[in-house]
Amino acid sequence: MKHPIRLLRYGPVAFITLSCLSVPVWAADPLHVRGTVASVDGSAVKIKTNDGKDIGLTIGDDWKIAGVVPASLSDVKKGVFIGTANVQDSSGNRALEVVVFPEKMRGTGEGDYGWDLKPKSSMTNANVEQTVQSVDGSTVTLKYKGGEKTVTIAPSTPIVTFADATKDDVKPGVKVFIAGAPSSDGTMLTKGFIAVGKDGTTPPM
Repeated sequence: MKHPIRLLRYGPVAFITLSCLSVPVWAADPLHVRGTVASVDGSAVKIKTNDGKDIGLTIGDDWKIAGVVPASLSDVKKGVFIGTANVQDSSGNRALEVVVFPEKMRGTGEGDYGWDLKPKSSMTNANVEQTVQSVDGSTVTLKYKGGEKTVTIAPSTPIVTFADATKDDVKPGVKVFIAGAPSSDGTMLTKGFIAVGKDGTTPPM
């Protein structure tokens, strides 16, 4: 049974450079898919989404791929460019996940804008201006063009970074985050970006 999927409109156009390739990470008006690779038949890939839907894609020149590997709270330090999905609660802005960008990817998706990881969540991609350590983790002051935001990163917050990957890393059982353009019937993704977890990593974005 085919399941229609809804286009989620979050975030500006942004690009990263990985292995000398321009990779659309959060392209204009993408569909965000989070799930597991169910099967691979040549270039044809089937994804089982976290909410139980079946999504297909064909890996070709319209797709870019990057690996996701673990990082740590010690990597989140002054002067580093990070991205963090976060939500506001009674104690302030709380990180849901953190991506530590390699230096060559500095500036990716810079800003603070709506995200769909959790209800009312935001994505903040910015430079770490200051860090304050406490028993609750690390409180970071993030500065981006036009604004500033303070986010608390708990010790249990998933923290990752990007690494090289190829279509050979897109194999059954691996976890993926995909930002792609949906087909007219909403059952296929036609082009975009695949973040594939390496060595058992789940892309937390």
